[in-house]
Amino acid sequence: MRVLHIDTGRDLRGGQRQVLLLLELLSTAGHECKLLARTAGLLRTEASRLGVAVLPATLRNVWSHSAKADIVHVHDAHAHSLAAVASPRPFVVSRRVAFAVRRSFVSRWKYRRARRFIAVSKFVAAQLYSAGIPSEKIDVVYDAAPRITTANEWSPDAPVVALANDDPMKGRDLVQLAAAKSGHQVVFSKDLSSDFRRASMFVYITRSEGLGSAALLAMSMGVPVIASRTGGLQEVFEDRISGLYVENEPAQIASAMCRITNDAEFACRLIREGRARVATQFNTHRLLEGTLASYARALGA
Repeated sequence: MRVLHIDTGRDLRGGQRQVLLLLELLSTAGHECKLLARTAGLLRTEASRLGVAVLPATLRNVWSHSAKADIVHVHDAHAHSLAAVASPRPFVVSRRVAFAVRRSFVSRWKYRRARRFIAVSKFVAAQLYSAGIPSEKIDVVYDAAPRITTANEWSPDAPVVALANDDPMKGRDLVQLAAAKSGHQVVFSKDLSSDFRRASMFVYITRSEGLGSAALLAMSMGVPVIASRTGGLQEVFEDRISGLYVENEPAQIASAMCRITNDAEFACRLIREGRARVATQFNTHRLLEGTLASYARALGA
């Protein structure tokens, strides 16, 4: 199958890392992939390292290269707009964000143009449905954790890791307040794969989330996760079994941080069950098979 991917993200965040993982999985399975992306950016660089042909995400390229593809897969809102305007071939839309779908005339037209939607969680699928997308056009395909070669050697004395993100919706302020209450050192990481190699826990506090691929990475690397009880994050693990959910309240977050560092047996159970959860529910086989099944439905196969 010839698949044209379009992603216009500026940064290499969780969504773009999932695009890279999917490109690798599809290519390994024998499918021909091409990517349209921003002219300058880490996504373009990393995709090229995988051997994927990468071209600028322009209307001209969308038109000419989608015409040669069996299907087009768009991964962000701007890519969706480009495909809606210029793709002569069927396209599917990955929907990762937790905020509601706009209801303007242009938005409704754009969403009608898509053949199918791949929602990153049941929560996101429900938002699409509430915006008027027929449920039969929505597939839920969870993110996958990449294959891990190095894992965390857990210690209660290791730093707390949180995501370095200045977006006010992502809750850095709440993590700082909780750390001050609990007396924990926090590393606000821009390289989670590296910092998870020595971490007592990952504290993922956010006011909005479609799923939370960073939490999956932490679990796969043997890092206990504390996460906000919000959006699609609530589908990632089982509370107090494979992770620990909290409300977005500093005292509750601080209490959860202290429980992990003060109760080694509890922390080790979260690590063990978290790894098992990722291995069964968020693996690369499910990501590949779910995506290919959505492509087949979009093509009427």
